[in-house]
Amino acid sequence: MTPFEMNNQTDVTEFIFLGFSNHPKLQGLLFLVFLIIYLTTLLGNMLILTATRISLALHTPMYYFLSNLSFLDICYTSTTIPVMLVNFFREKKTISYEGCLSQIFFLVTCAGTECVLLAAMAYDRLVAICHPLRYPVLMSVKVCVFLVTGSWLCGLVNSVTHTVLAATLTLCGPNQISHFLCDIPLLLKLSCSDTSLNESVLHVASATIGLSPCLFTGVSYILIISAILRIPSAQGRSKAFSTCASHLTVVVVFFGTANFNYDRPREGYSLDMDILVSVFFCVITPMFNPIIYSLRNKEVKGALRKLARECGFSNEISN
Repeated sequence: MTPFEMNNQTDVTEFIFLGFSNHPKLQGLLFLVFLIIYLTTLLGNMLILTATRISLALHTPMYYFLSNLSFLDICYTSTTIPVMLVNFFREKKTISYEGCLSQIFFLVTCAGTECVLLAAMAYDRLVAICHPLRYPVLMSVKVCVFLVTGSWLCGLVNSVTHTVLAATLTLCGPNQISHFLCDIPLLLKLSCSDTSLNESVLHVASATIGLSPCLFTGVSYILIISAILRIPSAQGRSKAFSTCASHLTVVVVFFGTANFNYDRPREGYSLDMDILVSVFFCVITPMFNPIIYSLRNKEVKGALRKLARECGFSNEISN
């Protein structure tokens, strides 16, 4: 930065979101759509959390991980959607500088934790299918707590690092973010200081927190599918695959949308396309997770039916 630019820089105290601003007549409809999505996400994940608590049949490692995944999805959507809903009624869609950093912290924490947690869930399925006799030892309570705690620590350390580095950036304006949320790459574009360290750390984190769990999960499922195909009976193969089908679906949706959201080329894409991709990754995916697990999992469906009967609305949940 030149001395002239240093003398003329202004402190940025707030950011203006441009996401959805090119559709002023649809603000009411968009508010209603995202409110329904948010409430559905909260309800679905809270039902999963409640079911895993009250049903003894779900007191297993797989559902312990699932309850943490549901809690993550609640935190994930609660970081972005409430701010978005409020901004639909504002002519100037803003977020404070401190609010932006806070949003980055919680977003990166949840995203990083979910990456590692999904890999831990893949390990659980690998042990269950490939080493069923050793499963009680390899997936003991101590191991499960260690894996979940490690997932959260990875997400927190990664998030604290990025947030601290983002706070050191010099922002001279403009203060407009072409999105509906704050994210590290978006903030780096607004910086007028050297961002080489931030970018290097971002690449390292993408490889360790993003790519490594994805590769581990992929290799795990190659081994799982190979083991399932060696089962002689068709009924045995179907039963084995049904125990990991829900998690595999969630993995494909999460890592697929994450890869398309962060690793695709930015050139040639409109603001609407950027928003659509991010909405699917940050908003729709957390809503899908409880739906996927409840539709494809007999134990979860059974626990939800039991919960429904106890609450007096058993007719609301059908096969």
